[in-house]
Amino acid sequence: MKVLGIESSCDETGVALYDTERGLRGHAVHTQVTMHEAYGGVVPELASRDHIRRLVPLLRKVLEQAQTTLAEVDAVAYTAGPGLAGALLVGASFAASLAVARGIPALPVHHLEGHLLSPLLSADPPAFPFIALLVSGGHTQLMRVTGVGAYELLGESLDDAAGEAFDKTAKLLGLGYPGGPQLARLAARGRPGRFKLPRPMLHSGDFDFSFSGLKTAVLTAVRKQTLDDAARADLAAEFQEAVSEVLAAKAMAAVRASGMKRLVVAGGVGANLRLREQLNAAAAQAGVRVYYPELELCTDNGAMIAFCGAQRLLAGAEPACSGVFSVRPRWPLQELLQPG
Repeated sequence: MKVLGIESSCDETGVALYDTERGLRGHAVHTQVTMHEAYGGVVPELASRDHIRRLVPLLRKVLEQAQTTLAEVDAVAYTAGPGLAGALLVGASFAASLAVARGIPALPVHHLEGHLLSPLLSADPPAFPFIALLVSGGHTQLMRVTGVGAYELLGESLDDAAGEAFDKTAKLLGLGYPGGPQLARLAARGRPGRFKLPRPMLHSGDFDFSFSGLKTAVLTAVRKQTLDDAARADLAAEFQEAVSEVLAAKAMAAVRASGMKRLVVAGGVGANLRLREQLNAAAAQAGVRVYYPELELCTDNGAMIAFCGAQRLLAGAEPACSGVFSVRPRWPLQELLQPG
């Protein structure tokens, strides 16, 4: 079965083709970073209009990569939420139109489930069951995963997610958009320890997170003194160290509590190199294997949507009615959760 994936939840347009027999056959992503950079963040209307421009060229590119035609596609999966309403509507309407024109099913996919399953696309995928640390731009969650659709929430952020804290801290340090990657680059030039930042909820005894206080601590440090370039780099390094230490400690605590030996890390923040270093070191000490998606699949992409849709269809998920589609900008992942 060949499943086309359409991703348009925010500022990346992604199209991919996944074959249940041959794997990922092609995928392409267009990022809107340059367009939104001038505004210091994503402008929803501009994002929606750019998705309209990009989808057809990306579809043609993916079909060419896969050496196939639209007539050979068996189903279309699309991101239905969460995300920006207008951006989601562009992808959903495009997917539904393709499905009607071809007479094939269209399946709405949860964006975060796509991220959650993306490591299964790697050359060395994890086997079920595993503990998953999902760290995307707006979500930080720990889950016990025993199969496709069998997810149990163990803990989550009570306020700012790790990605949000990165972006907000980047603004405090005078960095541009996108804040997270720019802060990581600045941190690479600094040394942690010069500034003393808290490790929120590190010893809370549960699997929840909180990063808003850490962001406030950075604000306090910035207001106390005028920071030169070296000080800004050191503060960025300390912030990154604090976030990475908390994420790694909580993830490993969840692994120990579960008795499992596999940890999966997914979402855009999972590409952070310092976080990976901390996780790898802690996992090696505990005899745990850590799995990551390929770096190109950490950010939003159509491949994870195509794969997730294919797995859902194989499991018997009901597609949307022909020509009918809807989007859910605030679709809670909890609605998908069920213990495995």
